[in-house]
Amino acid sequence: MDCIVTGGAGFIGSNLVDALIARGDQVAVIDNLKTGKAENLAAATAAGAVLHRVDVRDAEALGAVFAQVRPALVFHLAAQIDVRSSVDDPRADADVNVGGTINVLAAALEHGARRVVNTSTGGGLYGDAELLPTPEEHPVRPLAPYGQSKHAAEGYFALYTRLHGLSTVSLRYGNVYGPRQDVHGEAGVVAIFCGCLMDGTTPRIFGDGHQTRDWVEVGDVVTANLLAAQSDITGALNIGWGQETSVLDLVRELGAAGADRGLRLAAPDFLPARAGEVSRSCLDVRRARTELGWTPRTTLRDGLDRILSGLL
Repeated sequence: MDCIVTGGAGFIGSNLVDALIARGDQVAVIDNLKTGKAENLAAATAAGAVLHRVDVRDAEALGAVFAQVRPALVFHLAAQIDVRSSVDDPRADADVNVGGTINVLAAALEHGARRVVNTSTGGGLYGDAELLPTPEEHPVRPLAPYGQSKHAAEGYFALYTRLHGLSTVSLRYGNVYGPRQDVHGEAGVVAIFCGCLMDGTTPRIFGDGHQTRDWVEVGDVVTANLLAAQSDITGALNIGWGQETSVLDLVRELGAAGADRGLRLAAPDFLPARAGEVSRSCLDVRRARTELGWTPRTTLRDGLDRILSGLL
């Protein structure tokens, strides 16, 4: 099957590309390589995937790729993902996450895509939720422009379904971690702390460390994408582990995983909490379980072991 993966040179996208190639699909990757890396696609391109260095904000260049590929499936992962950058420059955040999304939807509709799977966010949308685990119908109250732009993108996906009959679904991820997450770049705290473990540097915790996240391993997220592409479910689906884990508990788990390999994680430094970040996050994943047939399989400890095995 012909597929397009936007943001396919990134951490999550490249893992998805590998899975699509492994099952025999023809895959075109669209990525401007601002944060994605061509080396993430080395095995995939050797197996036939094609990388197009295109920015989703460039509607003309994007449309040319869609016209060439005429994909049956589109996985939209290209995004501005840094919460702090969105606070500093909300217009630039919206240009990518809203304007770029509209371009992808328009190209998918024009060139006959059968299904478009959107990457969205859970904690970034719900903010400091009143109900934990948080279901999809919970009020959306983002604390940063990033969450607001992803909410707007979801709205355009739903609009294209209502207005044009385009089959779409939005997956609201928890905090995704796993292999290829850049330990030295704009990454999640799991990758950053793994980098500290490997480098012998001191991890930094913003806040008291009691803030919680719903960490989900990238392999489970890839499985959710594949199942969502095969289904006809519309709307939004939470994709997470379904349990809270504090940052302090993450430090303890990583310290234990490192100790098994003769590595010591330094005691963290504590800094003031940052604006725009939620204090507690945990997703209710029952809809994904019942309607998509999806269940997360990788525990946090197993996921950390997988990362460290790849780094050593």
